Amino acid sequence: MSGHSKWHTTKRHKAVIDAKRGKIFSVLAKEITLAARSGGGNAETNARLRTLMDKARASNMPTDNIKRAIQKGTGEIPGVVYDEITYEGYAPGGVGLIVEVTTDNKNRAAAEVRQAFNDNNGNMAQTGAVSHSFQRKGQFLIGANQTTEDKLIEIALEAGADDIINHGDHFEVLCPISAYDSVAKTLQEKSMKPESSEIAYITNIPVPVTDAEIAKQVLELIEALEALDDVKAVHGNHEIDPKFLG
Repeated sequence: MSGHSKWHTTKRHKAVIDAKRGKIFSVLAKEITLAARSGGGNAETNARLRTLMDKARASNMPTDNIKRAIQKGTGEIPGVVYDEITYEGYAPGGVGLIVEVTTDNKNRAAAEVRQAFNDNNGNMAQTGAVSHSFQRKGQFLIGANQTTEDKLIEIALEAGADDIINHGDHFEVLCPISAYDSVAKTLQEKSMKPESSEIAYITNIPVPVTDAEIAKQVLELIEALEALDDVKAVHGNHEIDPKFLG
């Protein structure tokens, strides 16, 4: 979704997400394990691991949980094998969704994602049906009260960002995946705390949602998907009128 819609949707979901801190810890633990498995357990030499550890600490994830997740990745202690999968589908109003999953049971994950779509007026789609209209990029949403546009442009572009968008109450910083860790580290060093930071699927063709009932159904489907234990993130191409987001 666009940074404008993402900002308001993130604000709307924040209380819900905070109430499900155990789910956040589970998602982060899986990501940390995968990062340690692919790049080693040293945060000084594994930029992706360092960024995830920073996110985990910002979420108040216990240090012991972080340590165990790293050790599972490096093989120091036994751990399950995770698969990273994406599913695609449609929400009401023709909104396209990409669902990122990290799971130790692909059959269970597929069944649960399909059920969430079916129960919330959505439809699963074949691979490529939705993703062809998205680009994979680093995305940071930063409140306008934290910095000026000129200052953010200066530091973000130098760190590797390729686009800074002023949405009025917040800025959206986009960067290539290869620059994600550099931008994240630079923002942290400048004491700028993003409301949201992730490797996201960004669309240049947003689908406007101007009907209250359709907006409600889209948000209910996204929340049902996000509630699943194996779901890491849900990305959509919707641009919902802020008055429907509460």
